[in-house]
Amino acid sequence: MLEFFTSSTFQTVISALNSGFLKTLQLFFITLVGALPLGLIISFGSMSRFAPLRWVTRTVVWVIRGTPLVLQIIALFYVPGIQKWFNWPSGESGRMLAVCVAFIINYACYFSEIYRGGIQGVPKGQQEAGLVLGMTRRQIFFHVTLLQMIKRIVPPISNEIITLVKDTSLARVIALQEVIWMGESFMKGNSGIAGLTWPLFFTAVYYLIFSGIVTVLLGKLERKLSFFQ
Repeated sequence: MLEFFTSSTFQTVISALNSGFLKTLQLFFITLVGALPLGLIISFGSMSRFAPLRWVTRTVVWVIRGTPLVLQIIALFYVPGIQKWFNWPSGESGRMLAVCVAFIINYACYFSEIYRGGIQGVPKGQQEAGLVLGMTRRQIFFHVTLLQMIKRIVPPISNEIITLVKDTSLARVIALQEVIWMGESFMKGNSGIAGLTWPLFFTAVYYLIFSGIVTVLLGKLERKLSFFQ
C-alpha cells in the first residue's frame, strides 16, 4: 500500500488532476460566456408579441429544461455522426466543442427563464413613465428595466452558476478528460497506476475550493448591487 503514496505517485496524480481541472475551468467559463447573452436573446423570444415565435421558443426551453443534461450531451455528440449529418472534430477538441455547445444551450434556457422573470418583475408603471418622458423603448430597457432586472436576477443566476461548477463533471460521459475523469482513471490504470481510490475523492477538494471562490465573488457582486433596494 505504501507505494500508492510515494512522492512520485503523488506528483503524477496531482499533475493529472490539474490537467483535468483546466478542462473543467475551460468548460465553465466558455459556458458562461456563451449562455449568459444567449439566454437574454431567448428570453426576448419567450416574451415576443409574435405568437409563433413565442410558443416555439417556450417549447424549446421546456424540452431542454425538462430533459437531463447528460442525455443532451450524449445525443448532441453521437446522434449527428450516426445520422450522417456531420461529424465533430476528432479527439479531445471535438469532445470539448460538443460538450460546450450542449452546456451553452442548456444553461441559456435556464438563464432565459431567470431573465424573463426579472424583466417582467419590473413594474410596468416605470416603463409607462419613461414613455411619458419621451424615452424610446430601447432607452427604457437599458436605463430603467435592465438595471433593476440585474439586481433581481443575481441570486437565482448565482445558484445556477454554482450548479454549473458541479455539472461540469457530466462531461466525462463522452470521455472528456475533466478532473473527475482523471481522478477515476487511476482506479483503472492511468500512467501505469491502478487501484488508487484517493485521487477520485481528492477531486472533491478542487470542487470545494472552486465553488467557494465563485460563491464569494458572487456574494460581493450581490452586495455591490444592493443600492437598487
